[in-house]
Amino acid sequence: MNQESMEWLSQWGQCQQQLWQKWLTPDSGQEDLYLGLGQEWLNLWQHELSQPDRVIARQLAWWQEQLQLFEGMLQQQPPIIAPEKGDRRFIDPQWHSNPWFSCILQSYLLACRHVQEGIDQQPGLEESQRERLKFLARQVLSALSPSNCLATNPELLTLTADSGGRNLVEGMSRLREDLARSGHQLKVAMNDDGAFELGRDLATTPGRVVFENQLLQLIQYQPATNEVFKRPVLMVPAFINKYYILDLQAKNSLVHYLVSQGHTVFMISWVNPDQSHSELDFDDYVVDGVMAALDAIEAATGEREVNGVGYCIGGTLLTAAMAYMSARRMKRRIQSATLLTTLLDFSQPGEIGHFLNPATLNAVEAQNRHRGLMDGRQLAVTFSLLRENQLYWNYFVEGYLKGKSPMALDLLHWNGDSTNVPGPCHTSLIRRLYQHNQLMKKGQFQVRGTGLDLKRVTAPAFVVATKEDHIALWQPCYDSGQALGGNTSFILGESGHVAGIINPPGGKYGHFSGESAGSADAWLEGASRQEGSWWPTWQQWLAQQNPSTRVAARVPSAGLEAAPGRYARRRLDRLD
Repeated sequence: MNQESMEWLSQWGQCQQQLWQKWLTPDSGQEDLYLGLGQEWLNLWQHELSQPDRVIARQLAWWQEQLQLFEGMLQQQPPIIAPEKGDRRFIDPQWHSNPWFSCILQSYLLACRHVQEGIDQQPGLEESQRERLKFLARQVLSALSPSNCLATNPELLTLTADSGGRNLVEGMSRLREDLARSGHQLKVAMNDDGAFELGRDLATTPGRVVFENQLLQLIQYQPATNEVFKRPVLMVPAFINKYYILDLQAKNSLVHYLVSQGHTVFMISWVNPDQSHSELDFDDYVVDGVMAALDAIEAATGEREVNGVGYCIGGTLLTAAMAYMSARRMKRRIQSATLLTTLLDFSQPGEIGHFLNPATLNAVEAQNRHRGLMDGRQLAVTFSLLRENQLYWNYFVEGYLKGKSPMALDLLHWNGDSTNVPGPCHTSLIRRLYQHNQLMKKGQFQVRGTGLDLKRVTAPAFVVATKEDHIALWQPCYDSGQALGGNTSFILGESGHVAGIINPPGGKYGHFSGESAGSADAWLEGASRQEGSWWPTWQQWLAQQNPSTRVAARVPSAGLEAAPGRYARRRLDRLD
């Protein structure tokens, strides 16, 4: 046995021990989740099992296809099935030139088609059940892909032979590191975390933390112009990720862009919750978060009114705060709202909806009660599995089987910097918003006992969605803007949830603009495509929401510390 083999076996043993300690040790919250998912799978398949004649017929058809495939391999006939265009799992030429591996590939693709067609043709299923079953089946089939296994992947076999197994040793070392940093599910590293440091490479726009409480630090950024708009900008990011997606590097920082345009910019940096925050709910993020930030801005600048910007669930928070103040008959303090990939109408949750069945919801709620927190690393894995082959299994193969170092990319660094969510708040998200869609029902969604009505949010709104977003579908984002009581402008960016928003001038994506219409599809029919970033269009709109007079630039006080602040620096995968 050579040195590489001995080293690999040693590291494999240590990985087994870590797996046992992390996932196989009894944990009631995790057990509830697995039982809920298992029960959901059994319930969905009951229609199939009650009709054995259909099962037998499809099995016979599948076996006939496999025989045809085997005969074709022996006779060197053209493939009977090919991967979908853009499927990068099978781009190595050996998948197609080597008859054995071509047979493995085609057999796998036939099995995938057979399973998915069986679900499509199964009578008696509700459409939501059918789509959920297809999603769950897709997860299993993607995990079983021959590209994920050393013995059935020709590229991996060649690489292993050429390197003498060094790729597997390196890969096992990376697996050990990821296991140590993961929560209750394996969080595969996508990025070289050591390549970036907050305040040095990312989140570099100069600023000071001028206020903090248990939920947030408020950053005021250094002005870049001698005069600024009178009305400050308050940016409300999502609390399920770090704020610095909006302040990556100077070339793609939305914060840097706003400051350069003459705005006084304040940013909420949410705390990365621990057990001391386990009682916090969505209501607390509204009142002790957004509204506390408004008071801090007034103390810092003397300005009681702001223009609000909310990203993802941060936009939902911003709107809820506006509706809360309106319901309480308070003077309007948020004079305009920019909502970036924000859902207020949760009736079309996209693929996230596959997790919103009763069994899984009950299990997640029980897990939240048991742990007090939803682990951000578990959330990150869940979102990755919405695009499992692009955002999970490809990194699995590259890191653990090819032994390659993760790339260094600012977006991926941010994506890997997970944040926890307090259990009650996460339960509110899945129950009150996603399951019951309470914001769209007048008075049903309550913040500390006050019912909200979106029609009473009459400030102008600028809504931005992205065409390929799989987290917040653009159509319900459009409908969300129409649910408000004021004038709404709508922009549809190209690309997805992150790249379509972080698309500065000079970026490669365009956008669509048009007049309001009765439906999202009708809007798109009448919209026109524009080249380049939507940021300048937004800046023109934002300037119109300000008083015409400018004021001297506001320099932040010494405050508590320099941006990005210690709340943003706390990482879940580097805790002692």
